[in-house]
Amino acid sequence: MTSSFPSRDLTTVNLFKRRTVLIWMILALAMIGLVVRLVFLQVFTSNDLLEKARRQQMFTLRPFIPRRTITDRKGTVLALDRPVYTLFAHPHLYKEKPEDIAAKLAPILRKPAERLLSILTRDTTSIQVEYWLSEENADRIYNLRLDGFDLIQQRHRLYPQQDLAAELLGYVNVDHRGQAGIELSQEKLLERTDQTPEVAQDGNGKLIPNRIPAGMIRSDRTSLQMTIDSRIQRTARQILKQQMVKFSAKRGAVIVMDVRDGGLLSLVTEPTYDPNRYYEADVKLFKNWAVSDLYEPGSTFKPLNVAIALEAGAIQPDTVFNDEGALTIGGWPVANFDYEQVGAVGPLSIGQILERSSNVGMVHIIQRMKPSVYYGWLERIGLGDTSGIDLPSETASALKPQDQFNEYVIEPATAAFGQGFSLTPIQLVQLHGILASGGKLLTPHVVKGLINEEGEEFYQSKLPTPRQIVSPATAQRVIEMMTGVVEKGTGLPARIPGYRIAGKTGTAQKASPTGGYSNAKITSFVGIFPAKEPRYVVLAVIDEPIGSDAFGSTVAAPIVKTVIEDIIVSEGIPPSHPEEVTSKIPTLPDPQPIPTVSPSSQPSDTASPSPNTSPKPNPSRDRN
Repeated sequence: MTSSFPSRDLTTVNLFKRRTVLIWMILALAMIGLVVRLVFLQVFTSNDLLEKARRQQMFTLRPFIPRRTITDRKGTVLALDRPVYTLFAHPHLYKEKPEDIAAKLAPILRKPAERLLSILTRDTTSIQVEYWLSEENADRIYNLRLDGFDLIQQRHRLYPQQDLAAELLGYVNVDHRGQAGIELSQEKLLERTDQTPEVAQDGNGKLIPNRIPAGMIRSDRTSLQMTIDSRIQRTARQILKQQMVKFSAKRGAVIVMDVRDGGLLSLVTEPTYDPNRYYEADVKLFKNWAVSDLYEPGSTFKPLNVAIALEAGAIQPDTVFNDEGALTIGGWPVANFDYEQVGAVGPLSIGQILERSSNVGMVHIIQRMKPSVYYGWLERIGLGDTSGIDLPSETASALKPQDQFNEYVIEPATAAFGQGFSLTPIQLVQLHGILASGGKLLTPHVVKGLINEEGEEFYQSKLPTPRQIVSPATAQRVIEMMTGVVEKGTGLPARIPGYRIAGKTGTAQKASPTGGYSNAKITSFVGIFPAKEPRYVVLAVIDEPIGSDAFGSTVAAPIVKTVIEDIIVSEGIPPSHPEEVTSKIPTLPDPQPIPTVSPSSQPSDTASPSPNTSPKPNPSRDRN
């Protein structure tokens, strides 16, 4: 009998061998696969994997990068950026009941829980729950650890002084772009250039301190400083509002310029708006009319004509003219404001012509020059151009074509008392700055430059080099004549005992859109202070005041007086004639009581209008 055991053992051995070979084949294939995979990763996809690793290991910081803060010349903050947050809800991601979420958010958002519940349960994938949340409230919401909520950081522009300097600052829109004022004109200076650095993080998402790039902590902390003085700005606005209400005026402006460099200490226009809530304001208020709107200056231009005539050699300081009270120039009547009451005045010196604001006397002065020479001087002082101020939308002054000016004798005559051409209030300030600065044409500006956190100057805007227009001697002679206007002429309401102020009143009829002149008037007063070694030019312009006593002397002069009083207090300027001071200078910046001057007791400044080519002669008068 044959045994079967050896055959069975052989089968087992063969099976074991086959399995071993199979296993080795599988292992070999696995090794080959791993090698192929390793080669693929290391050779073919290494660049992509390195980039993916960097994205996982590096975290891009997106810091809050605000627009530069805006301050006045003494550091008072006028505009600044602050981080705010918008809260979004995603109902499909809630892990708590909407009722419970509303109850937690209600005290933070200061809204009733029922109202929040109606918002949180809207049938949509994303809900804007609240916007402009402060950092404090955003942190409180974050600490609630609510699922289904996002806090999105944004920038919000805040104007802490509200409407104090709205006509200068402007505002930014929802995209944080400037839309008016220096927010628009200085966009490049206000935008910061901070970078968004990348830092390393570990597997848990924590930043690795020794991997923070050098210089990351350093940041641009400069701010934009203006030449404006908030105190003077506030005083000017208060007194301007008071006078506008008193005379039911349409609008008004007050400008203060430092004649050392052309920097504006104040530029106020009324009515105005709150830039924090610009969307509620009339769009017409976004335009600074003191920079963009033209008007005929009237008698406030007479001192400049005197300076031109003196510098051209047409007159001397002691020249005397006969004032007949009324003239006919090229068929057009020109008369003094008081001709019907006074008639012919008689001989007047140049200073007396300014004191009385004699239209006839000014015509005689200008007639001493050829029209072409006079026109050349008007162009030289800047008529037909802009002032160059660093605010947007400035309008160039308007001067009639030279051919028309030379051909019609009435044109130089009416220009003699400030009509027949037009300019902006800011340019009139610039032109009087010629007299106050010793004959130089300055560039008015409101931006001083960039300063760092220590208040040190970091960057200063470049201004055109002042151009000499008239000699210092001529400028000083005209200033002395203008001092007489305040001491004993039409500018008497601007007089401050103990101090000498040079000034000039103006009340001009407004040009009608249909040709000729309307019954509406625009009153003004320009003051230069101190009269000896001048430092400031102050202009007040009131458009369409109402009342029989509404003149430059009664409406505008008291405004300039109040502003100068505030400058005296703010700068600590001692009186030049202390023996005249009978009471202490007020120590508060509040506007002082406005003196009321009746037309019968106080002379007014009036000029008959310059005609266009079409209207009939208009015998109406333009009063101080």
